[in-house]
Amino acid sequence: MKKKVVVGMSGGVDSSVAALLLKEQGYDVIGLFMKNWEEDDFDGACTAEDDYSDVRRVCSLLDIPYYGVNFSKEYMERVFSYFLDEYKKGRTPNPDVLCNREIKFGPFKKYAEELGADYIATGHYCGIKHENGVHYLMKAKDSNKDQTYFLNQLSQNQLDNVLFPLQDLVKPEVRAIAEKNGLATAGKKDSTGICFIGERDFRKFLMNYIPAKEGDIKTYDGRTLGRHCGLMYYTIGQRRGLDIGGQAGDAGRWFVIEKDLVNNILYVAHEDEDRLYSKGLIMYSCNWIPCKPENNSFDCFAKFRYRQDEQKVHVEILADGKVEVTFFERQRAVTVGQFSVFYDEEKCLGGGVIEEVLF
Repeated sequence: MKKKVVVGMSGGVDSSVAALLLKEQGYDVIGLFMKNWEEDDFDGACTAEDDYSDVRRVCSLLDIPYYGVNFSKEYMERVFSYFLDEYKKGRTPNPDVLCNREIKFGPFKKYAEELGADYIATGHYCGIKHENGVHYLMKAKDSNKDQTYFLNQLSQNQLDNVLFPLQDLVKPEVRAIAEKNGLATAGKKDSTGICFIGERDFRKFLMNYIPAKEGDIKTYDGRTLGRHCGLMYYTIGQRRGLDIGGQAGDAGRWFVIEKDLVNNILYVAHEDEDRLYSKGLIMYSCNWIPCKPENNSFDCFAKFRYRQDEQKVHVEILADGKVEVTFFERQRAVTVGQFSVFYDEEKCLGGGVIEEVLF
């Protein structure tokens, strides 16, 4: 009897090709489209209906059954509420990491199992290795598209019975497969940015949920350069959108160096970026894949944001479970609220939220 696999179908080219490859490999494939955001809350800007239409076209061509399921309530409670809370605290969250842990490998996986799935699969660019009941999250062949960063919070239970069909492919190969097989999504643009905001203006979107509080933009020597429209709209190292222009006697572009939530002040500097560079960070907890390392002190590699080359670091797991990370080379604009994710040569070792930055 064929093994049944439920594929998370987004309406994009990656998940479409994932479904195609699994069918070619002899699996009994079912497509499952997740709706995680209510269009009424999105002023008509949500592409869910168009995406679901693409899922229907692809599944019809592949001759596989498909279903749609609405997880918008779970998404609001488990992901979006966290997103808003973090911004209210002046932090910069990564909701896509939470979406994977709380939705795609949570309610989605449970729903797939209720459909009788032996496995679930997604179009993520990453690999998986199952050995003697232990599950390892592996890097993808396409290092430019590797998405292990976004899966760093998955547990062993969540990684069980998971397939990543694209792990040995690079993006151009995926598009070529889609075109060769006449998939409707072959030429579809990749989605960018935060999933529930899409192409919309970020500030305008956030204003619908968090009241903006204007304040001064200042330098550390006490000069007031202008007004900010709310600290939540800025991140450390940001250059664009400050709207303070050139100041007499100043050279170089201005950038954000601190957000003072107590006094509602945005601090900026120009020219010398030394104050943006840090020597380490503290995480209050870490999700280790597959489990906590035997040694509490070791060297590995890390990323502090998705679009970044791996950086060599030294890791100390402290007695209270906190993790102190020391950089071999100082890093620019490491940001509280983002994730620090650890790697060796082949595997993602897990990660956690950056709670403190060490200068």
